[in-house]
Amino acid sequence: QAADPGEAAEEEEEALLSVPEDEEEAQPLPPICVSRVRRMWRKEKVALYCDQVLQDCKAEDADEVMGKYLSEKLKLKDKWLGVWKTNPDVFFVKYEEASIPFVGILVEVTCEPYQDSSARFKVTVSVAEPLSSNIANIPRYLVDEILEELEHSVPLLEVYPVEGQDTDIHDIALALEVVRFFYDFLWRDWDDEESCENYTALIEERINLWCDMQDGTIPGPVAQRFKKTLEKYKNKRVELIEYQSNIKEDPSAAEAVECWKKYYEIAMLCGLLKMWEDLRLRVHGPFFPRILRRRKGKREFGKTITHIVVKVMTTEMVKDLSSDTLLQQHDDLDLALDNCYSGDTVIIFPGVYQAANLALLTDDIIIKGVGKREEIMITSEPSHDSFVVSKADNVKLMHLSLIQQGTVDGIVVVESGHMTLENCILKCEGTGVCVLTGAALTITDSEITGAQGAGVELYPGSIAVLERNEIHHCNNLRTSDSSKSTLGGVNMKVLPAPKLKMTSNHIYSNKGYGVSILQPTEQFFIIAEEALNKRAASGDKKDDKMLFKVMQNLNLEMNNNKIEANVKGDIRIGTS
Repeated sequence: QAADPGEAAEEEEEALLSVPEDEEEAQPLPPICVSRVRRMWRKEKVALYCDQVLQDCKAEDADEVMGKYLSEKLKLKDKWLGVWKTNPDVFFVKYEEASIPFVGILVEVTCEPYQDSSARFKVTVSVAEPLSSNIANIPRYLVDEILEELEHSVPLLEVYPVEGQDTDIHDIALALEVVRFFYDFLWRDWDDEESCENYTALIEERINLWCDMQDGTIPGPVAQRFKKTLEKYKNKRVELIEYQSNIKEDPSAAEAVECWKKYYEIAMLCGLLKMWEDLRLRVHGPFFPRILRRRKGKREFGKTITHIVVKVMTTEMVKDLSSDTLLQQHDDLDLALDNCYSGDTVIIFPGVYQAANLALLTDDIIIKGVGKREEIMITSEPSHDSFVVSKADNVKLMHLSLIQQGTVDGIVVVESGHMTLENCILKCEGTGVCVLTGAALTITDSEITGAQGAGVELYPGSIAVLERNEIHHCNNLRTSDSSKSTLGGVNMKVLPAPKLKMTSNHIYSNKGYGVSILQPTEQFFIIAEEALNKRAASGDKKDDKMLFKVMQNLNLEMNNNKIEANVKGDIRIGTS
């Protein structure tokens, strides 16, 4: 009892450091065999999957073909060491998703004779000594209990052979990666449900899609959206199967409706994924199908309201408004937009805001900032697919900064009607401003920068007026394929030709062309590109006449624009 306090503290420290032998920390995992499948060139992948593995098999036989391919490789060695990587859910009830991407355990694998017609069969495993894991303090008893529950049988595709074994193991590792890549990216659950005359041609298209994502031809955020959509489709399909398996023989009306709802969602995702494959993905990708809210129109009593968005409102803020102005104050931009009817005005004071309702603009409203545009910042919500989307007849955004974070549709998408952007800054992360067929856009005194595609993308039959804007540092595609990086400041898709009027804009330092015009056939445009690119330095009247003819046919009016320092050139006319 009278022991020296220093000695007591020392004893306590020793007790904390001493760990019972059976609770020693797990050893670090050895390195796994690095497969080169994902690093293969495009042609190598096509040759491997289409010519060697699948050959001329039908879609409904692909699963069995992959199983036989893997089974033959497994005959090379019946026992080997590998890392079993599994979902943390198997081990832990609660965990932070980002902290544990997987639980890895070093195991000895025993390959039994091939039994299953699918490549996704299971193998027998046991814990290799000493216990090795990516989680140092994982209890040995927990690992043993989990394997006992699983009867020491785990999916083969969850096991990764480790380095330091003979060359046969490297061949097995390669085969496993070939099959994993097939099921992760090339296989679709609907493949064996639909007739496909040339399955290997479809696989080649999917390989091209994957390679375009890897080399940056398809912008990173867009590629991420595709992967999220594919993952969502797989999860929804599993949900439906599990839901159906829990229904009794006679489902209730509510259960039947729920099944149809789940099935409809799966069908929509399936259709969207097919669009990515069949249309060879435009630079921004297909837009997510959206169900926009219904147009409210005017209020019943015919009055309009001015919505003030600020934490605390003072009389100084509204001194310039007329005395009969009806006011509503909100500290949340989303709430203000939710309370808008056609004719309303939303006034935003300096601050940082987010608003999911910007992707649901159906009524004719004005949204404007008060103060410096750099101080009124509206950021996108990274978990959403869209930032600003309009179907209203006339929407106006003024004196604002739109900062795109995570969303991959165009920073502003005009689906129909007319939108005006005045004195705004658009800092893109995904693609730029997209004006869809039949829609119209007016941009004045604004700045567009950072888009991974064109700064402004005009679809056939759209209308745009661009005056006194800066469009720069767009088309940030990371690709080694020079033919894929032609887009830059403004991109027009012809037939029917969009109408574009450009006056006093400064288009500069874009990685592609300053203005790119894509049309499906050569026609007379073959000779036009040279004329357009010579226009600044040339005094040749013949070239001037040719330029006038091209512009006239394209409904393109360009006056006093400064187009310079674009990597590919100033203006390009070519086939899409």
